[in-house]
Amino acid sequence: MKNEQIKDKVMKPSRPVGIIGYGAYVPQYRLPATEISRIWKGGLAVEPILEKSVSGIDEDVITMSIEAARNAMMRANVNPLDIRAVWVGSESHPYAVKPTSTIVAEALGITPYTQAADWEFACKAGSEAMVAAMALVGSGMGKYAFAIGMDAAQGKPGDALEYTSAAGGGAFIIGPAEESLAVIEGAISYVTDTPDFWRREHQKYPEHGGRFTGQPAYFKHIRNAVNTLLDELKAKPEDYEFVIFHQPNVKFPQRAAKELGFTPSQLEKGLLSPKIGNTYAGSSLIGLTAVLDQAEPGDRILMASFGSGAGSDALSFQVTEEILSRKGKALSTEDYISRRVEIDYAQYARMRGKITLK
Repeated sequence: MKNEQIKDKVMKPSRPVGIIGYGAYVPQYRLPATEISRIWKGGLAVEPILEKSVSGIDEDVITMSIEAARNAMMRANVNPLDIRAVWVGSESHPYAVKPTSTIVAEALGITPYTQAADWEFACKAGSEAMVAAMALVGSGMGKYAFAIGMDAAQGKPGDALEYTSAAGGGAFIIGPAEESLAVIEGAISYVTDTPDFWRREHQKYPEHGGRFTGQPAYFKHIRNAVNTLLDELKAKPEDYEFVIFHQPNVKFPQRAAKELGFTPSQLEKGLLSPKIGNTYAGSSLIGLTAVLDQAEPGDRILMASFGSGAGSDALSFQVTEEILSRKGKALSTEDYISRRVEIDYAQYARMRGKITLK
């Protein structure tokens, strides 16, 4: 059966669900793009971002996920034992064999009666976990579920990815719509086998398809996911106050917004990549946290992730009155972005394990 013949492409749960609490985390360390250019002569002619966030020596996906999740719990004010799933999406899990999610769940006081799993789908692993949490809660199998997208990504020294691969992400508690600060109106997932980015086992740094990562990968998948979601919801770009796209650089989300009929002002609040880089699995999710920090009741938000390999998840949200009672309950995304300590390339190389003693 061809895709065009499939009816009801939009995914909606049996009972309405939404975001109960959310939180972000961005490490304080910043590496300017000009510092990478200084070291690697003959690199990029124009830096794709201003700077990127870098996780410290004592930080990884686990510690950053816990920080973001604690912020989400402060906003949600739920009993940890009522959270029936902890799902962490990332492409830089600290262990090759040992889950990130069980450590996060234990630290948050959610164990032992909970579902826990690590998710992978390149840069859309976090939104993938969000769609699954939406299904778990929407089916009635659990009252609340955690969806986290977090990364401490690396790029090969001197490669274009090194300019943008950064650290940080967002965490979301999904629960019943009547308790939510933003109701999920629907979701669409659009995937194909498009090998634009990959890293084989035991390979330290990922490879990418250069310009191939644009049109047949990023733009095709986001365009189809967003257009289908808008059609299914009978919505138009102008119906939304905010739009968030995956942010591998600055140009891609700007071009995607223009092609899909969104304005720069709709994109502006969630476009964080110039200051923090591409947080991979947390890229679109951390943009959503920044938007929720500023959203008002009645605002509609559209988010579209992208993961190489390749796929896009597009979700539509409508903000409720509950957003007003959650403001100021935890550190905002801007609080983390403004907490900035500049480092040089040598410090960055040490922090990211590019210099090893064994």
